[in-house]
Amino acid sequence: MIKSANQYPVHALFSMESNIVYRIPRYQREYSWQKAQWEDLFQDLVEAEGAHFLGTIITLNQTKDAVDSTVLELIDGQQRATTLTLLLAAIYSVLREHEKELDGNGQFAMISLGKRLVLDGGRLRVTPQTQGKNLDDYRRVLTLAGLDVDSQQQAYFKARKVYKCYQYFRSAIGELAESESVSPVDAARRVLNTTQQAILVKIEVESHADAFVLFESLNNRGMALTPVDLIKNHLLAASAGDGLDVDDAFKMWNEMLTNLGDAYAIQERFLRHYYNAFKAELPEVPNAQVATKSKLIRIYEKLLDGDIRARMEALVDASAVYGRITCVTELDGPTPLDIAFRQLMRAQGAPSYILVMWLLAKRQELAVSDAHLISVVRLLTSFFVRRNLTGYPQTYALPKLFMTIVEKLGGMTGDDIVSRIARDLVAVSSSDAEFRDRLGGPVYDENSDVVRFILVALAEDSMTKETWRDLWVQEKGHYTFTIEHVLPQGKNLPSAWVQMLGGPEAAAAAQEAHAHRLGNLTITAYNSTLGNKSFLEKRDRKDARGRDIGYRNGLALNAGLATKDSWTVDDIDARTHDLASKVIARFPLG
Repeated sequence: MIKSANQYPVHALFSMESNIVYRIPRYQREYSWQKAQWEDLFQDLVEAEGAHFLGTIITLNQTKDAVDSTVLELIDGQQRATTLTLLLAAIYSVLREHEKELDGNGQFAMISLGKRLVLDGGRLRVTPQTQGKNLDDYRRVLTLAGLDVDSQQQAYFKARKVYKCYQYFRSAIGELAESESVSPVDAARRVLNTTQQAILVKIEVESHADAFVLFESLNNRGMALTPVDLIKNHLLAASAGDGLDVDDAFKMWNEMLTNLGDAYAIQERFLRHYYNAFKAELPEVPNAQVATKSKLIRIYEKLLDGDIRARMEALVDASAVYGRITCVTELDGPTPLDIAFRQLMRAQGAPSYILVMWLLAKRQELAVSDAHLISVVRLLTSFFVRRNLTGYPQTYALPKLFMTIVEKLGGMTGDDIVSRIARDLVAVSSSDAEFRDRLGGPVYDENSDVVRFILVALAEDSMTKETWRDLWVQEKGHYTFTIEHVLPQGKNLPSAWVQMLGGPEAAAAAQEAHAHRLGNLTITAYNSTLGNKSFLEKRDRKDARGRDIGYRNGLALNAGLATKDSWTVDDIDARTHDLASKVIARFPLG
């Protein structure tokens, strides 16, 4: 079944001396990775200690003429392979833009990189499939990067994921250079080195049937031990020789996990955030300025090497604070502060828990009241709404940002703390003009969860006690109220939409350019019942009990839609401008 299985660094898989090419079969789905995956990959590569493991790809040899090229069909791994080559293309473009600054080694690195991406005769190292214009867009990106590839400009090219991925990595390299105070060339070469040293396991199979069986087995394997498991094991082993009863150590560990809840992601993040928040008070851990996933085990081996009881007591206390911040601990009557914590969580503000945990744990000596904390949490919520749509600052920079703020707050109290945090957040955030520009674009593609949070916040602001509805209620694990695209995003638009938008070509163009913009998005219940229906059907839709579930559902957010008889690109433009102004006012900084 398996012809070979070996691990290779990326530079070997994309060797400039080889004629191996990777083709993604037409039956594969189109490129679908989004900013969250791009950010995770870039952050992992920037933080990597040694060779970063990128996972497994499954290939099938489809070579017809070995003299020309060895053709490996990518059965599994197309998202990673496409993303990696787009990252490499972004690195190449940065090096090429600064070619005059390159020394001999830099010139060689740039030329070699070009040959890794494009073989002689313009043959692509990785050939994406054709769905969603992936191949056309990919070829265009390589041309923009400065590589010798035939391509043509495609309509709405910049609105699709392949181009956005390429641009994300270009921006990320620039922001890395700025945050590390190095040149763009140095930042690009640093990312190039870690990317080329990253490891992939390449499995080659004999047939498509073998590939399917292997794919199924790989995706149904047992759960591996996590860093949290290994740290617990180290604790129990160390406690046995430290005078602390193993049973007591086990109870303290379980008390900590109870405070944090069952979600592994929260448990692991707490251990990172604890070190980052209280680093100045903890034993020094060599080469661990910031706790990352790859450093976590080594950090806690050091922290648990000493007075284990005192360390575990501190961890248990901090976990209780963290459980409240993350809303794991549900109070019978949540206070305004707890409500603020929930808003921060929904705005995807978890990186700031470093700062919030530190403030809450030290609130007495810092003279920080609930009112102060609410002000800080609201500032952080606004910061993350803006950050998660603009992408600035970069994800990898956030731990250092909040650790630096903690350092600056030493000796401050009360109002001064709130003012200092506000100044520091404003200093690293996008301007209102930049935020407005991003709000005018396809925000649903940028971060649909944050967009939902924004729309719900706007809807809630207009509610009274009498009209209050819980827009976060769930049924069977899913939100009842979800994002609704007024102009549908799906294919096969009904004739009513096609006619309203000016014909098939105009309708297709409107969908491509405007479907994911803020002005075309709203909140409704039972969204699936609206789907591709005409605008009037969506507006007037009722459920089996006669309740309005369309745009006349009583939410102030939909008031403008409820009085419309048609929906065009001009309507989307106008509503986008109006909602953008409301969002900027609703989530201020400073």
